[in-house]
Amino acid sequence: MKKVLCEIRHERIDPSRVFEFASDFSHGAQTFFFGSVRAKNQGREVIAVGYDAAIPLAEKALEEIVTEAISKWGVELKICILHRVGKLSVGEISVAIGVSSPHRDEAYLASRYIIEQIKLRAPIWKKEFYSDGETEWLKGHALCQH
Repeated sequence: MKKVLCEIRHERIDPSRVFEFASDFSHGAQTFFFGSVRAKNQGREVIAVGYDAAIPLAEKALEEIVTEAISKWGVELKICILHRVGKLSVGEISVAIGVSSPHRDEAYLASRYIIEQIKLRAPIWKKEFYSDGETEWLKGHALCQH
């Protein structure tokens, strides 16, 4: 049974695919994180977000992050990471992470580690499109500063 799935994709993310892959009912915990395009950022009305990536490098970074999570929180982990590229509308899912683990603490910790490391290390760039016609490339960061 495959225990890791890491993909950068142009197609819409189907939450049921993440759930099906990451679920392991011999485990007591499954955590799921879905990041989506928000309608406002720092007081500006967002109408869309464009994601661009160096896809082979980004998938390699995701695999490295997963390897680290497994070494920190256990070889029993089952992990799914899907990240969109292209132009997404408000409300669309941009990133999905599913983690299955024997216990909840490891599942929560691994999931949080994965999303923070993606923001720091994966060569994925984000451009916001605003209602006033302006656009802006955003810096990646580990934690929100609000």
